[in-house]
Amino acid sequence: MMGIAAAVAAQDHTTRFLALGDSYTIGEGVAESGRWPVQLAAALRATHKIDPPEIVARTGWTTDELAAAMAHHTFHPPYALVTLLIGVNNQYRGRDLQNYRDQFRALLNRAIELAGGKAQRVIVVSIPDWGVTRFGRESDRDLAQIARELDAYNAANAQISQMLHVHYVDVTGISRDGGGDADMLVDDGLHPSAAMYRRWSEAILPVAQRALSDKSAPSPNPLPRR
Repeated sequence: MMGIAAAVAAQDHTTRFLALGDSYTIGEGVAESGRWPVQLAAALRATHKIDPPEIVARTGWTTDELAAAMAHHTFHPPYALVTLLIGVNNQYRGRDLQNYRDQFRALLNRAIELAGGKAQRVIVVSIPDWGVTRFGRESDRDLAQIARELDAYNAANAQISQMLHVHYVDVTGISRDGGGDADMLVDDGLHPSAAMYRRWSEAILPVAQRALSDKSAPSPNPLPRR
C-alpha cells in the first residue's frame, strides 16, 4: 500500500489533465487539435509539464448523463488539472434549476476527488450562450429567455464553485462577443469553431497556470459578468 509521503509525492508530480463536459469539451465539429482542452494543454507546455487531456465528454450530455458515464469510466487519479463545463443541455431540455444545482455540486465534488482532493487544481468553465449562434437565431426560441436561463445556471455554478473553493472562468461573455459570426462557428451553426475555442483557452490559460503552480489559493469566483 502506498504510504502518505508517496501519495503526496504522486500528487505533486502528476502531469495528467482531465476534462469533463459535453459537446463544448469534446469539440463537436472541430478537429482534435482545435478542442479547447487540447489547445490549453499545448499552451500550458510553455510553462508546465502536462499530458494531452483525457476527455470524458459527449455531445448532448446533461449533468446526470455525465455522472453516469463517469461511474463507468476508469480514471487514473490524482490529476494535476481537472476542468468541468456542463449544463447547456440541461437548459436546452428545460430541466429544473435546483436539479442542476444538486447534480452540478455532486459532479464538482467528484472532480475535486479526482484532483487528489486539491480544490485548487479544479477549474469550472461557465456555460456559453448558444442563443447568439445561427442555430439559436433560427430556432424560434425566445433568445432573451435563453440568455436569462443561462445566466441563472451560471450564477448557480459560480456560487457552488466559490463554496467549494475551485477556480472559475467565465467564457459566456466571450461567447456573446461575436459568437454568432460565421468564423466563430462550425458548419452546424451552433458549435464553436477552433477560433472561438482559442479565445476560451486564452482566457483559461492564466488560471490553469495558477492552478498547476499550487502555490496560492484559488482565484476569486465572482458571479459571471453579463
